[in-house]
Amino acid sequence: MKLNLPALAPKSRELAGHLPRWKKLIYGTGDWGKASFNTLRQIFYAIFLTDVVGIDPRLASIAMLVAIIWDAINDPLVGALSDNVRTRWGRRRPFLLLFAVPFALAFVLMWWAPPWKSQLLLTLHVTLAYMVSDTIQTLVTVPYLSLTPEIAADYDERTSLTTFRMFFNLLASLITAVAAPSIVDAAIKGGHSSQQGYLIVAAIFGLLAIFPFLVIFAVVREREAPPVLAPESQTLKQTLKILWTNAPFRYASGIYVLNWVAFDVVGLMLPYFLLYWIGRGNLLARMNLFGIDLSMESAVLGIMLVTATLALPLWNWLAHKLSKRSAYIIGMVFWIFVEMLILIVQPYQTHLMILFSFLAGLSVSTAHVMPEALFPDVIDWDELRTHTRREGMYYGAINFLRKMSSAIATFFSLQVLGWFGYQTPPRDAIQFMQPDLTVNVIRFMTGPVIAVLLLFAVLIARSYPLTRDRQIRIRRMLQKRQARSPEYQTAD
Repeated sequence: MKLNLPALAPKSRELAGHLPRWKKLIYGTGDWGKASFNTLRQIFYAIFLTDVVGIDPRLASIAMLVAIIWDAINDPLVGALSDNVRTRWGRRRPFLLLFAVPFALAFVLMWWAPPWKSQLLLTLHVTLAYMVSDTIQTLVTVPYLSLTPEIAADYDERTSLTTFRMFFNLLASLITAVAAPSIVDAAIKGGHSSQQGYLIVAAIFGLLAIFPFLVIFAVVREREAPPVLAPESQTLKQTLKILWTNAPFRYASGIYVLNWVAFDVVGLMLPYFLLYWIGRGNLLARMNLFGIDLSMESAVLGIMLVTATLALPLWNWLAHKLSKRSAYIIGMVFWIFVEMLILIVQPYQTHLMILFSFLAGLSVSTAHVMPEALFPDVIDWDELRTHTRREGMYYGAINFLRKMSSAIATFFSLQVLGWFGYQTPPRDAIQFMQPDLTVNVIRFMTGPVIAVLLLFAVLIARSYPLTRDRQIRIRRMLQKRQARSPEYQTAD
């Protein structure tokens, strides 16, 4: 695809102010709460509903589909709202102050299941609790994400800022994935139920999520207000037209959606794969890793996420050396290879599974950073064309696409389990085996299906049009425009 831009002057980087490292660090902490919540929901919520609450997978899929669609509808609305809010603290930061505490409280609600026998009533409760939690999460995360292009000015600076954010994302994912099963196990050993164990987990991580958002509100400043705002509200049709005519947004969205659908499916299936294939139905399967006794889920996810966190500087360096697109393609091709190898792992081969977790972690790192880092550049391209800066609309749309695709992926994954005979284990069971057909479907969903999704993401990434040189030209043109306009000013 061709984008018409003036020639690049002989300069490798744009001349713009750079954020101090401490401010990047503080901004990055905001992903802690977002990532810990998403990790718990992505990896443990489905198996919590089917094996702890006892809801049929097909009913659980409907509950999650309805709830996520509801929240996805809210995302563009919150994005538009944060674009047009005007306060002495800026457009985005007030949302962090107002909704940090409700964000945590609503999340705890998701992990409380009333002691009802009715499948219908339990499904209704799960649906409503999920809707409330996700809606409040939107009121925090869309304004938070919309700060990225406002506080980081250039191509490499945004990659760096996103890397800081993804460091805390992966750190939170790591600690959550390792700690949650251990906390639940400890609760069970202490005489509590599995459901009470999950409530304790939700309360702990809910409390930890509050403080970063409050600190960001106090410390981070929005660098510039938009030069032009749309004089009247836009219809859905107008919004969709704006989004569709931004060609780089179409490419970036395709990469982003396929990337995170792959995460959704593998995250949902991995606990089932470990329990019913590697552990052969031992619901309390544990393994010794470096002298530490861990649940199998904690060990496998821990190795993957530790590797992903440590590999972040490598992918950040590679993106600076080559480009975001090239770094992403290299990482995803490697992950595709690992996913295909998953099929050779046999029951009880825990050390081989640990090896593949390490290899997958190398690619998981770039999959977290690069798709996210594309969107600030896409927003600059839109501003250059339209003279209007609409971070909220774009991040609202991204969240909408993310959640709609997540809803569909979760729905079909759980439906597939139900179609192929998944059975809820008896209450308090410690050994339970699924039918062979069900287990083979779980294996297929954990390996080859993920590889196919990532392959399509790579094919789209190859055609992504905003290279580093093009983005530098865009930023220089915007800087010249801003220098001529008195309407650009810092929101404080």
